[in-house]
Amino acid sequence: MSRTRTTLTTVETNTRYSSAEWETRIQLAACYRLIARYRMTDLIYTHISARLPDNPDQFLLNPYGLMFDEVTASNLVKIGLDGKLVEENGYGVNSAGFTIHSAIHAARHDVACVLHTHTKAGVAVSCQKQGLLPLNQIAMQFYGRLAYHDYEGIALDLDERPRLVRSLADKRAMILSNHGLLTAGRSIPEAFSLMYYLEKACEIQVAALAGGSELVIPSPAVCEKVAGQYETDDQPLGDREWAAHIRALDREDTSYKH
Repeated sequence: MSRTRTTLTTVETNTRYSSAEWETRIQLAACYRLIARYRMTDLIYTHISARLPDNPDQFLLNPYGLMFDEVTASNLVKIGLDGKLVEENGYGVNSAGFTIHSAIHAARHDVACVLHTHTKAGVAVSCQKQGLLPLNQIAMQFYGRLAYHDYEGIALDLDERPRLVRSLADKRAMILSNHGLLTAGRSIPEAFSLMYYLEKACEIQVAALAGGSELVIPSPAVCEKVAGQYETDDQPLGDREWAAHIRALDREDTSYKH
């Protein structure tokens, strides 16, 4: 099924970048602000990247050292798949971030945005041997569609990249064991939406396990049915709610667009 990308952010005039790149920068900066807004950050750590529409061998990443609520369209760092900065803007790049994001962008040309978090609930579930349980319909959207990657240490070793790619395979969400969560979206709104609901599923699982009662887990047939129902929506995942997220951001602060 062909998927058309919906433009839901205002593209402000910028003569330094193409209109396509500037729109991507605004959407990615908005995504950083949303992760901060919903309290899914780890200070200056973790990262979100977006492939440049004008050059698929380059992607944007957060300036290392800034909090997510400080990220703007203009201070995002442009980097090549070879690890070289395309332009200097006074900021560096998180080395672990480059390892993870360059691996996926180089191998998965269908992926426009990669999002990685270290949330309390996400890391907690990543430490549980059974992984994500299909306890509710939020979790069931990931049933049979969630990858896992074994922990190898802080992702500073470039030779981990092919193993990351093999673990993710063709999926759009992955639990990095003993580490955190990752989503790979065909658009920035999709990557954010996947992460929002994967995080919500982890929060619910931690709460359910803390209750100490026996858990009710639906049958595999029901779980697969629900996962399939999520895939029948005729609108690209994340697009419907993205405009609402942007309105919420704009009511509070529009500085991410600069």
